[in-house]
Amino acid sequence: MTPLAQVSIQDRVSASTVLFVEDNEDTFWLLEELLRYEVQVGYAEGFTRGQRLFEVIAHKQLRPDLILLDLQMPREDGFTVFQRIRACPALVSVPVVAATANVLSQHVGRAREAGMDGFIGKPFNRHRFPAQIIRILSGETVWEPNN
Repeated sequence: MTPLAQVSIQDRVSASTVLFVEDNEDTFWLLEELLRYEVQVGYAEGFTRGQRLFEVIAHKQLRPDLILLDLQMPREDGFTVFQRIRACPALVSVPVVAATANVLSQHVGRAREAGMDGFIGKPFNRHRFPAQIIRILSGETVWEPNN
């Protein structure tokens, strides 16, 4: 078995599972495209509702390496979904990064206070986003509300 330190960043990224919750159809497809083809994660799947995230994780027995979470959704806001993620024993240590257009300082502060692991502002910058995700999957903290 290869020690973790000897595993390349790209190998780690290509073995990663990234899940996201996003209700906007255009952003949903953009996220999926960026994660699969630009970042080249091993597995990426998106959900339009937080409830669906939990159903699929349980059904497929997924163990995500990262969850990207929109904060403003019609049925259940991202902070509520985040609380449910942290209450789930299988997900308690999974990094959860806010991915939202709510980029004012009070929104960033609320995400920090809630205990989120990072913040990426929308609209996503196609040139910066892959590096942001790679940095997160490599263990860095990314708080970049403005792209």
